[in-house]
Amino acid sequence: MKILRTIPEVRAAVREAKANNQTVGLVPTMGAFHEGHLSLMRRAREENGLVVVSLFVNPTQFAPNEDLSTYPRDEARDAAQAEAEGVDILFAPAPDEVYPHGFATSIHVTGITDVLDGASRGAHHFDGVATVVAKLFGIVRPDVAYFGQKDAQQVLVVRRVVRDLDLDVRIEACPIVREADGLAMSSRNVYLDPAARQQATALNRALDAAQALHNGGERDADLILAAARDVLDAAGIRTEYLELRDAETLEPVANTSRDALLAVAAHVGAARLIDNHLLTGHPSEHDRISEPSRISEPAHPAEPRRTSEQNGTR
Repeated sequence: MKILRTIPEVRAAVREAKANNQTVGLVPTMGAFHEGHLSLMRRAREENGLVVVSLFVNPTQFAPNEDLSTYPRDEARDAAQAEAEGVDILFAPAPDEVYPHGFATSIHVTGITDVLDGASRGAHHFDGVATVVAKLFGIVRPDVAYFGQKDAQQVLVVRRVVRDLDLDVRIEACPIVREADGLAMSSRNVYLDPAARQQATALNRALDAAQALHNGGERDADLILAAARDVLDAAGIRTEYLELRDAETLEPVANTSRDALLAVAAHVGAARLIDNHLLTGHPSEHDRISEPSRISEPAHPAEPRRTSEQNGTR
């Protein structure tokens, strides 16, 4: 595996691969790899001749009061894990390589960025996401880019950028990977002390309770949300948001007769965590969208166990 720092180096490697008729798969990340990231790399490895993983903690998507300076970073560990998954190129640029002096362009997606994380974290967040992803697509020119369903709103934003700017890349959203107790894997899980780690399991239990009610035939959004809220209240978790939105437009919904995104964000201990379930309009035992992969054993609070047999998201 090559660790490349500059845009010209990446472009040269991609040109060579495309000259040899290889497809290019890109996995954009901010590092601190866990099983979710690794599953995306495996998927990319299975489907492409050249696999590029970007490792870049993007400063433009963090607000001044957020955790940019403390975001977990361990490039040596990340590089070893990526190499073990068969990644060809780890693109790990410095901030001034991505945003050189005088950089003055930002991409803003309207509508779907105004709610959920866009409302909680501010408009800058998805502007930063959209801009850096567009830059990565321009640098790597991937045939396919792989994202995790845990960041469901981000996936919608990236798809809108691709559609609106006519970018020639296919976006693949891969299922959420969870610990055995249901906690969605996240780089920020390392912030959780043992008590908060246990409390955080209520997020997925709340979503499961709402999912069960929906799968049993309930369609009223207020009742479905109430089922989730009861679990969170019992665990002492106060949410930034707990909402049901149309799965494509993120418009509010009064019922779940069409596919809906049930999304939650909450501060648990020192971590801000997000999670979601997709509720299908016509659920059955076999057609639940993005059925999460689960790791077979409980995780240590600060170091999730990993397996090579699960597919999912970061």
